[in-house]
Amino acid sequence: MKPLFTLLVICFMTITVNSQTNNNSCNCCTDKHAEFDFWVGSWTVTNPNGTAAGTNVIEKVQDNCVLRENWTSATAGFTGTSNNFYNAAKQQWEQIWIDNQGGSLHLKGNRVGNQMILKTDVAKNQNGESFFHRVTWTKNDDGTVRQYWETITNDKDITVAFDGLYKKQ
Repeated sequence: MKPLFTLLVICFMTITVNSQTNNNSCNCCTDKHAEFDFWVGSWTVTNPNGTAAGTNVIEKVQDNCVLRENWTSATAGFTGTSNNFYNAAKQQWEQIWIDNQGGSLHLKGNRVGNQMILKTDVAKNQNGESFFHRVTWTKNDDGTVRQYWETITNDKDITVAFDGLYKKQ
C-alpha cells in the first residue's frame, strides 16, 4: 500500500508543478511581441517646428500582449487611445485607434529595421479616389521616436497628416 501511496503523491506533485509552470508562462514574451517596445514610455511630443503637439503614454498591458496608447493633444479637447498587438496568426502588428471625436483607424504591418510601418486597408474618399493611411514610427539613436503619418491617394499623392517627435518625459 505504501508504494502505491508514494506513487500517487509523486504523480500529484508532478501534475501540480507542471500546472503552475504552464499558468505562469508568458505567451507574449517573444522577440516578435517586443518589436514595438521602443515606443513604450511617457512622452512629450512636438511638431517639426518645435511647438507642442501633445503628450502620450504607451504602456505594456495584458501580460505583455498589448501596447496601450493614451494620447492627449496640445489642442484642447482631443484625446485618443490605441491598442497595439502582434497578431501571431496573421504574423503582423495591428493597431486599433479610437479617439474622442469618433474617429477610428485599423492599421496593420510589421517592423522593418528600426521602423514600425503600419497601414490601413485601401478605401475610397468622397471623390471616389482610392486612399490609405501609412504610419511609420522610427526608433532614433538618441532614444527619441518619430511618428510620421501619411495619407496616400491614388498610390501617388501624399499628404502628411502628422509628424511628431517623441521625447521621454
